Amino acid sequence: MSSTTLINEIQELNLAYLLLAQRLLAEDRDTAMLRLNIDPQQASLLANLNARQLTRLSRTTQLLCHLGVGSAEQLRQITDNPREQGLSHIHSSLLMATPSATPMS
Repeated sequence: MSSTTLINEIQELNLAYLLLAQRLLAEDRDTAMLRLNIDPQQASLLANLNARQLTRLSRTTQLLCHLGVGSAEQLRQITDNPREQGLSHIHSSLLMATPSATPMS
């Protein structure tokens, strides 16, 4: 895969992420801020970007979204979660919402 193709895909993903972020913020600002791991100022800025600004921001060569786990141990806890299926999504959400979480048993 060429470098140009990868950059184009990153930019498409960035735009999709920004549009999703705006939708989440419009539906439930507090939950969106938690899910996006952003503060109120960032939420206001993102929510108020127009199409031209969104496009400009998405055209960077760096991913705007990031992996929501702070460490390899947190990633391991989420992927190797032995908890009952009905509770695993809650456990994963808690782990991802606390970047400095200690291992939970």
